[in-house]
Amino acid sequence: MAELYAEGRQTNKETGEEILLRLEKMNNYIPSSARREYLSVVLKEYREYVANRKNNAQSKGGSRNEPGEKDR
Repeated sequence: MAELYAEGRQTNKETGEEILLRLEKMNNYIPSSARREYLSVVLKEYREYVANRKNNAQSKGGSRNEPGEKDR
């Protein structure tokens, strides 16, 4: 998750697909019948990760932007 966040990946379906591709490249088998559910779960987890990073940044006075956004 940290790598995707550092790349500035948004919390969207495209990022979820990228997470699944990276998992598969690491020899994690994802059955096609369960792919939609996996996508939903990894995207939910990534959204939570990004929210936690944003909350930590706010408490330390950092940026409140989504990854890849310019400062407000």
